[in-house]
Amino acid sequence: MLNHDRSAGDFAQACKSIPGGVNSPVRAFGKVGCTPVFYDHAQGSHVWDVDGNEYVDFICSWGPMILGHGDADVLGAVRAQLDRGVSYGAPCEAEIRLAQLICEIVPNAERARMVSSGTEATMTAIRLARGCTGRDKFVKFEGNYHGHSDSLLVAAGSGVATLGIPDTPGVTAGTAADTIVAPYNDLQAVKDIFAQVGKQIAAIIVEPIAGNMGVVAPVPGFLEGLRAVCDEYGALLIFDEVISGFRAAIGGAQERFGIRADLCTYGKIIGGGFPVGCVAGRAELMEQLAPTGPVYQAGTLSGNPVAMEAGIATLTKLMQPGVYEELERKGALLAEVLRAAVAEAGIPACVNQMGSLATLFFHPGPVTCWDDAAACDTDAFARYFRGMLEAGFLIAPSQFEALFVSLAHTDGEIERFGTAARAALANCR
Repeated sequence: MLNHDRSAGDFAQACKSIPGGVNSPVRAFGKVGCTPVFYDHAQGSHVWDVDGNEYVDFICSWGPMILGHGDADVLGAVRAQLDRGVSYGAPCEAEIRLAQLICEIVPNAERARMVSSGTEATMTAIRLARGCTGRDKFVKFEGNYHGHSDSLLVAAGSGVATLGIPDTPGVTAGTAADTIVAPYNDLQAVKDIFAQVGKQIAAIIVEPIAGNMGVVAPVPGFLEGLRAVCDEYGALLIFDEVISGFRAAIGGAQERFGIRADLCTYGKIIGGGFPVGCVAGRAELMEQLAPTGPVYQAGTLSGNPVAMEAGIATLTKLMQPGVYEELERKGALLAEVLRAAVAEAGIPACVNQMGSLATLFFHPGPVTCWDDAAACDTDAFARYFRGMLEAGFLIAPSQFEALFVSLAHTDGEIERFGTAARAALANCR
């Protein structure tokens, strides 16, 4: 048995000064029947906790550590910037270079505005869509999480679903009234909504590859249909690629599926592990942001030079030939070993995988929408989670999150993950 005494003590202390003992609810381990692991250091695909336990990390800081922890090129860029300054609150050349990289990589992105988090990025995208169209309403999907701003928390997945929290405490009825929720992967439901109030809808915002109810891919024709509906009614299509961006492909879901979005949001990977977010899109839309346009958005730490340099180093490495073929191969291997473990255990479960993202659902499958994901056996997941933790593998403490593969993970580690999963799943029958 792994010793977690110091983590348990740290958690008890944290609860005295931090609500719930954590600074983000997805870090809480309450729903999996234990207390959080407190990290001490990380390198490559491994992390060590304060008790000295070593784990293979399939959380990867919830996605951004796509190169692995402590990548030498990223750390070198960060150290060089630290000598020049930590924060300016003023323009710097690194902002230009990162924005140019994003516009070069992402289809249909002609301008990019840096912000400090994914939540800020999606909030800005919604405001911009409303400002550009003069309309108030927008459509989101059940189980898609777009950050914790008021209007976007309605029918969200991720930590809200894990903790079983109702959608709207602290969110006014008036704010929620402009948010129209549709089932993910149900194009007809979207068409019906637009047939009723289409001329009042500013935008559709969607995770083109859902990652916050677990990994759920779009069914054939769904994204194409959203694009067509938006074109018909003069609404904007927003891709929230905070998770899928630079994981599904170097150009994200727009490249992978060949679908044009008007605006897209990014985070995580473009900061190389530092807090960052971004809104990108067509020039005529993006130029409506202040100071060139009337839609106000601001942030003192936006374009932080350390985060910009880390992001440039990360994206530069991701642009090298063969990177995404390798990530796809590793993601497919992870799905393969998990499916073999499920088959051996003989339990009702399935595995969804796309690129370097995967989820083991405790549901017989298929899982294509929030109703499917919500029907998972979360008690069985909790037993599986504890088994994987004891075996030295870190996964998200929620059925409704993804496994993240990095370039630092070896085939041997992925295969050992499958071996550990077979043992853990034996306790889930």
